[in-house]
Amino acid sequence: MAKRSQTPVQTAAPARVRRSYFECLYGQLHVHHAIPAGGGFEEGTPLLALHAAAQTGRMFGGILAVLGADRSAFAPDLPGFGQSDGPWEALTVADHAAAIGDFLDAMRLRQVDVLGCGLGALVAVELAVSRPGVRRVVVMPLPPEPAQRDYPLSAQMARIAQPALLLYPREMPQALLTAAGQLPARARRELPGDLSLLETAPETVVDAIKGFLD
Repeated sequence: MAKRSQTPVQTAAPARVRRSYFECLYGQLHVHHAIPAGGGFEEGTPLLALHAAAQTGRMFGGILAVLGADRSAFAPDLPGFGQSDGPWEALTVADHAAAIGDFLDAMRLRQVDVLGCGLGALVAVELAVSRPGVRRVVVMPLPPEPAQRDYPLSAQMARIAQPALLLYPREMPQALLTAAGQLPARARRELPGDLSLLETAPETVVDAIKGFLD
């Protein structure tokens, strides 16, 4: 009996991560992005990834390369970080959200999923409660910088109407879990390590969020 030939499973190749500049109210916004080979049309909901205070959009390069195979994915440098323009004075979370809103409007993104880490998590929450086009939210809280401690994270998270997922590392301080306690237990997922997984094992992070985003 002839042996049936096995057809190998085709997997999408990682998307190429590129960089571009867009206008916002503080000047030029530097954005890392990956777009599927088909141009992003008729693909999954676009993903917007927002970085922590000590980082830039580059921290999501591995995430963009993986998720960008089937959806457009963007990781801007927040105003005043990386290669983005910014004012001399420190910006509030709402200020950052307004600048990112300019980018979303310029791209004509009517619907978007948002992933935020640290400062970016606060901006993600602010976008979720202020922009109807945000479909799903993934937050990865970190201990806030002094300028961020006044942001009412718990109160704002209670206002989120969209599906939201709390993604946290194994060593996350209990105080931050308490601050994010407005999310139900089923909307929490622990990472098998710390946030360095974003760079060292981005597939692990994608595995933790892709089902939620899909």
